[in-house]
Amino acid sequence: MSRIVVTEFMDEAPLGLAAAHDVLFDPELHADRPALLAAVAGADAVIVRNKTRVDVELLDAAPHLEVVGRLGVGLDNIDMDACAGRGVVVRPATGANAIAVAEWVLGAMLVLRRGVFGATERIARGEWPRTELLGGELHGATLGLIGYGGIAREVARRAAAFGMRILAHDPYVPDDADWSPAAPASLDAVLAASDVISLHVPLAADTSGLIGMDAIAAMKDTAIVINSSRGGIVDESAVVAALRAGRLGGAALDVLDEEPPSEDRAAMYLDVPRLILSPHVAGITHEANIRVSRATVEAVLEELGR
Repeated sequence: MSRIVVTEFMDEAPLGLAAAHDVLFDPELHADRPALLAAVAGADAVIVRNKTRVDVELLDAAPHLEVVGRLGVGLDNIDMDACAGRGVVVRPATGANAIAVAEWVLGAMLVLRRGVFGATERIARGEWPRTELLGGELHGATLGLIGYGGIAREVARRAAAFGMRILAHDPYVPDDADWSPAAPASLDAVLAASDVISLHVPLAADTSGLIGMDAIAAMKDTAIVINSSRGGIVDESAVVAALRAGRLGGAALDVLDEEPPSEDRAAMYLDVPRLILSPHVAGITHEANIRVSRATVEAVLEELGR
């Protein structure tokens, strides 16, 4: 029998697959670091989302740890080098939430490109801004994807169905790979040509602050920026300033540099035109949560030899 500690929320049903093991399911455990470190002392596996720091301190507290199951795909909360040094396997739920993220990105594109869906309150007050809210179409517009992994490709397939032209930049995808339905392009070309720019890269040294003042200056004034990957990739202050100055056509941010933002930080987002914020939920739907939870439990049990 192995001990499995689950430190954040997930669909509980797949834990039934681990009935032969000692399972601790405490979705708030990540918020109490001393209790977390005590709980993992005898753990053979931990299952986390993005709030649990799997670092040297946690690994020291869990000398028997064999596997970390990640309920999602981002790994910036996990010290991968430290895990490798201890022989701890990390198993993300790759692909399980791709549909959810792709649909969130398309929804954000549609709302911001058309620009009409926030009119309810004005109409309820007796206004009729029909000619003011003509908006634009996705058909014929250019989508630029920065990063071209599994989620970006799901976005590309859906965007192609809307008749969009698609460019993609990813230095880790070989030029002779299958890029369809996108065309490979340099980062500069993506920034300059795109009507919508969607980010699909991990947070790393070369992506931190990638979309800042310089990148925004290289975009069209009407461009829309969408970030469903990781906070820190977008300089939020620069985006807010650009939106207020009419230097961007819109922005949709599901991830923020500070989650949740402090009171002072949150105030920066108030009354910003054409800004959509959501609380890091692009990849979490009822269906995706079930897929991600089951895939993670199955991966952990595979590593534990069932």
